[in-house]
Amino acid sequence: MSAGPQAGPAVTARPAPGPGPGDGRARRRPLALRLLARPEVGVLLGAVAVFVFFLIAAPSVRDGGSLATVLYQSSTIGIMALPVALLMIGGEFDLSAGVAVVTSALTASMLSYQLTMNVWTGVVVALALSLGVGAFNGWVLVRTGLPSFLVTLGTFLILQGTNLAVTKLVTGNVATDDISDMDGFGQAEALFASSFGVGGVQVKITVVWWLVFAALATWVLLRTRYGNWVFAVGGDKESARAVGVPVTFTKITLFMLVGFGAWFVGMHQLFSFNTVQSGEGVGQELIYIAAAVIGGCLLTGGHGSAVGPVFGAFMFGMVNQGIVYAGWNPDWFKAFLGVMLLGAVLVNLWVRRAATRR
Repeated sequence: MSAGPQAGPAVTARPAPGPGPGDGRARRRPLALRLLARPEVGVLLGAVAVFVFFLIAAPSVRDGGSLATVLYQSSTIGIMALPVALLMIGGEFDLSAGVAVVTSALTASMLSYQLTMNVWTGVVVALALSLGVGAFNGWVLVRTGLPSFLVTLGTFLILQGTNLAVTKLVTGNVATDDISDMDGFGQAEALFASSFGVGGVQVKITVVWWLVFAALATWVLLRTRYGNWVFAVGGDKESARAVGVPVTFTKITLFMLVGFGAWFVGMHQLFSFNTVQSGEGVGQELIYIAAAVIGGCLLTGGHGSAVGPVFGAFMFGMVNQGIVYAGWNPDWFKAFLGVMLLGAVLVNLWVRRAATRR
């Protein structure tokens, strides 16, 4: 009987060759380029450069009290720049943010004084109003599909006119009355406008709140589902909606966060100076937006961080006070800000191209 076919030697399949040394898939980008991909790195370098420049140009900046003043100026901008930055990452921006600060302060002041109520009543009502203004902006935006520029420009004009008209109608003046002797003022002042000593230097409480809010915003962006939603709706809201992201909820709450920031800064102004000028706030919205842009946020949305605007606000505070300490004409301040803004945009553009280049 003939034997069946003999089994041949076992054949072991050779593994497919891996990517060669010239294959981009195997090449990991250098650490420097990976760091440059972070939106806050460029503004950090810029903030260090500005700080060193004024340390040399204005020796009085080296004093602890001067640095505390710089941090205070930075914090009043930075607290508002944080929610404005989150809104920009979400693909929108708010032109009413500056006058909304004054609206909040006016509401708390006039309600408390005219009705002789505890100041905390005015504080709570002002919070509700500020959140309502933010919700209104977001609701109109998502319901109509209008650009946020038009929606918030309308709100800006409404609030600006209302601030002046209502203040004159209620108080007979363009400023509110002094509320420093009213019930609850001391407790509210401690929360929003107090100072504490560090090494013999008085530091404003707003500096602490600024850093706390920055840490919280960073955690939300990087560690929560809501943070993912913010980046998603800023990148492409239709794609985000297709995968189940609640676009309407996200947009409205981002505007409400701006309202919360306006309320907090408004309360700080009120309890720092005891009175509010109704015509203030115009132009501040551009400062907040510029701090966010300098911090690495894009006007097109979908890119940015909460840390970047912290350094952006610090640059504003440093330049604002550094010019004074250097003895220069303060009229140069806006020129410096323009140079900083344009420079930051160009640096961010270069950084993004360098970080994505293979």
